[in-house]
Amino acid sequence: MHGLGNDFVVVDAVSRKVFFNKQQIEKLSDRNWGIGFDQLLVVEPPTQPDMDFRYRIYNADGTEVEHCGNGARCFAKFVLDKELTNKKVINVETRRGQIQLRVLPDGQVTVDMGEPSFVPADLPFIAERILPLYPIDVDGECYHITPVSVGNPHAVHRVDVLEDGFVQRVGKAIEAHACFPKNVNVGFMQVVSRSEINLRVYERGVGETQACGTGACAAVVAGIKQGWLDPVVKACLNGGNLHIEWQGEGQPILMTGPATAVFEGQIYL
Repeated sequence: MHGLGNDFVVVDAVSRKVFFNKQQIEKLSDRNWGIGFDQLLVVEPPTQPDMDFRYRIYNADGTEVEHCGNGARCFAKFVLDKELTNKKVINVETRRGQIQLRVLPDGQVTVDMGEPSFVPADLPFIAERILPLYPIDVDGECYHITPVSVGNPHAVHRVDVLEDGFVQRVGKAIEAHACFPKNVNVGFMQVVSRSEINLRVYERGVGETQACGTGACAAVVAGIKQGWLDPVVKACLNGGNLHIEWQGEGQPILMTGPATAVFEGQIYL
């Protein structure tokens, strides 16, 4: 499946038990020697009585992560297509916590992403004091970022122009910067207007992807926090557009976008 080109292998672990180790995930994610994907999504039974499912997310390098917005939308379409549920409002456990998915009549999915956090320790991000924008050194150059957690860690940097070489070089350096002990997803945001941005995201453990749902959420809330954006924003990524809404402190982020099934198959491990 894919959400705006951010691609996933989704596995039903409700009907039968399924386990993956790091080496298997790395092999399966290889686009030449395996299937190829940005993330592996595993659909499991819930552990709490008021939840419908549990879902786990693994990056291409085999590391388990907390949240994935594009993956959440694909998750909702998957459980409906596979007739694992007939609900259009689905409550799901993730490593980050509980999220709610709402399938709209046009097939798009709105994900309640929960409240963002700008507290450095929540990413974690090492900072001596709280600042509106944090300077970070990359190869002798100073860049200003907004660290924000949307269930997983993001660093958002505003740019005037989005350039391939810059995204790759600076994204890779910030992802593994010493200020981020658990690494970080890096968003490069170009503000088109108060209601529209262009965005590219260098994801930890993956590299640049066609789209990143949590990255779009992080960029928009960072832009709203800085006073650059209005509460409802169209985020334009390489793979397509997402609509992000955030009404401010104490409110959840709402992300709406498509989810697409590409093909099905079987593999023996």
